Amino acid sequence: MNTKPRKVMIIGAGNVGTAAAWALLNQTICEELILVDLDKERVEGHRQDLSDAAAYMPGMITVSTREASDCEDVDIAVLTVSGGPLKPGQTRLDELTNTARIIKNIVPTMMANGFNGIFLIATNPCDIITWQVWKLSGLPRGQVLGTGVWLDTTRLRRTLAEALDIGPQSIDAFILGEHGDTQFPVWSHSSVYGSPIADVYQRKTGKALDKAALADYVRRKGFEIYARKGCTEFGIAGTIAEICRNIFTGSHRALAVSCVLQGEYGVDEVATGVPAVLAQSGVQQIIELKLAPDEEEKFRHSVEVIKANIARLP
Repeated sequence: MNTKPRKVMIIGAGNVGTAAAWALLNQTICEELILVDLDKERVEGHRQDLSDAAAYMPGMITVSTREASDCEDVDIAVLTVSGGPLKPGQTRLDELTNTARIIKNIVPTMMANGFNGIFLIATNPCDIITWQVWKLSGLPRGQVLGTGVWLDTTRLRRTLAEALDIGPQSIDAFILGEHGDTQFPVWSHSSVYGSPIADVYQRKTGKALDKAALADYVRRKGFEIYARKGCTEFGIAGTIAEICRNIFTGSHRALAVSCVLQGEYGVDEVATGVPAVLAQSGVQQIIELKLAPDEEEKFRHSVEVIKANIARLP
């Protein structure tokens, strides 16, 4: 029996990082939570606050603070650092330059100090930063993944579930591509237990499913939340927790996350959101779907946008 404590390091104790810490703690996904942040007073306050909450949880959960360089024993390092808030009219791609500079300082330091766990990227622009972390780390590509379009996929399923009065777990619908403006739903592979989503929707509501409107709604949902409250935190925290849980349990469940592609879908030199099977080693395999012609075109466009921004990395 493996009794090694599961350790998750969260680098960046802002809204996303602390919400992720709470989700991991509340779901008892690991035995040690390690918080890293430049603001030592604030991160120590978070540590003490979360430690109080941990006292109510089943089992023994330790919350600690460290430097990112103290990482040799860490299983999963979650990167939630940010280059700064978005200004009105900006997209996730506008965060690239500042965030990439921060990542360029953190990852080589961690690798020089013996990190050999799994990097989970939850900072924007997610796909480009996932690629950057993989290149900087030198780790096998399976050990570097991003939250990608799993939150977008969850938003799609939740929206459909509400309209159909069906549990979202029963809906097999998902997003591919960039966690950004070029993402798209894969309607050719979307169903409720084998019955096409559009057919189920028509029968339930008496109306045709407006696929374009729903895709746009899901794509903009994060920005709507951001505009209303100044950040998004709880949804992405749930995404981080679910990915970590599936890695630790070796679930072999497929989630739509950002992966480094090396020939899959006919492309390489890019990271983007695709269905991937998660195991304790990280991404075990990437599932290749036969896309409809219009979906293939959208996927290629999304990849090209990501590649163009990878070329901008400092």
